Amino acid sequence: MTTVNDAATLAELGTEQADARYAHIDRMSVGELAATMNDADAEVPRAVARALPEITAAIEAIVPRLKAGGRIRYVGAGTAGRVAVVDASEAPPTYGTPPEFIQAILAGGPDALVLSTEGAEDDEAAAVAAIDENRVGPNDVVIGIAASGRTPFAIAAVARARELGALTVGISCNTGTRLSATAEHAIEINVGPEVVAGSTRLKSGTAQKLVLNMISTIAMVQLGKTYGNRMVDMQILNDKLAVRAARMVAEITGVAFDAAETALAKAGNNTKLAVLMIERGVDAETGRDMLAAAGGRLGAALGES
Repeated sequence: MTTVNDAATLAELGTEQADARYAHIDRMSVGELAATMNDADAEVPRAVARALPEITAAIEAIVPRLKAGGRIRYVGAGTAGRVAVVDASEAPPTYGTPPEFIQAILAGGPDALVLSTEGAEDDEAAAVAAIDENRVGPNDVVIGIAASGRTPFAIAAVARARELGALTVGISCNTGTRLSATAEHAIEINVGPEVVAGSTRLKSGTAQKLVLNMISTIAMVQLGKTYGNRMVDMQILNDKLAVRAARMVAEITGVAFDAAETALAKAGNNTKLAVLMIERGVDAETGRDMLAAAGGRLGAALGES
């Protein structure tokens, strides 16, 4: 049951305010609405920029945990949880990580991806159970995401993870939130009121995706999952990606496209290995040993500083 205090707290949140700039959107033309939303969305990167010191500190704390064998668990409800699922699901094909490396815990479970399960965000017991079921430990990272910063599911998950010694991060779109107070690292992206008051799938959802992009991408770069700006650890799962991989090998080594395809076949579709085989003139087994000795970093295996 919602209390008067709960209602008052919600009303104080910036993301719940009704902005006078958008008071008459129901009278705007389609073109006017599109321009209004575009202007509103342009505020999001600036809000993210203001939080860069906190984002940087969080990532700098995350990377050592991952290097020590830890995993990332995103936790969220509704839009926040769905945004987390999108980011987590892209890690294996893009960076060749195992499925369990980055996962999202969504309030309401898998059904909540496509069905509204609004009540699930209040289920603190389910959040604690999910953290325990994921066997979260000291090397792991748990990132709670909630536009309001007050979602019980996210807060309970972060609190339980912190009890278990995991590194905890809270991402919210308001300031001075309960989620921030619960997590070790607080990232607050103050996006202000939404075009449709309280509809946090808009600017708040965009801000959350931008921050998760930074966290997952920068972590993968720090772990050696790229060579320069090339995704050399990607999984080759379709024709488009096969062409992309061959192009990468050709561009990095300077060989012809056909020669790159041949090297990839000999390397078992491992882009890093194909590059190393060409550049160092070694066979696949020797190349795999060289990569292992270099901690999977192609630049190090090539002898680059």
